[in-house]
Amino acid sequence: MTQQGAVLQGYNNELVKCIEDLCMQKEELNKQIQQAEEEKNKLQHEIQALSEQLECVCENLAQKVASRNELDKILAETEAAYMKILDSSRTLLNVLKKEVGSLKHMPELKTNVT
Repeated sequence: MTQQGAVLQGYNNELVKCIEDLCMQKEELNKQIQQAEEEKNKLQHEIQALSEQLECVCENLAQKVASRNELDKILAETEAAYMKILDSSRTLLNVLKKEVGSLKHMPELKTNVT
């Protein structure tokens, strides 16, 4: 019976050692889980901050694009008006040249002074 008691005691010691090893593994896993949760929370906070920054940048970009589009429209209208002014100036210059040319061919009016 002593031999059986010794075997039983050996099993008990081995079982206690296994339980202690499992408890140590559980503690280590708990530490790793806590670290992972802290890292997750940190990353979620960073993602939130970056999302807010991205939203601000997108709004700013949209405003700048709208301003650029408005400037493009104003420039196109101004260039078109300028081209009309140039065309009118050229037409006026041509008309003036013709008038001056036709004046050169007219006989001068002579006035009689008595």
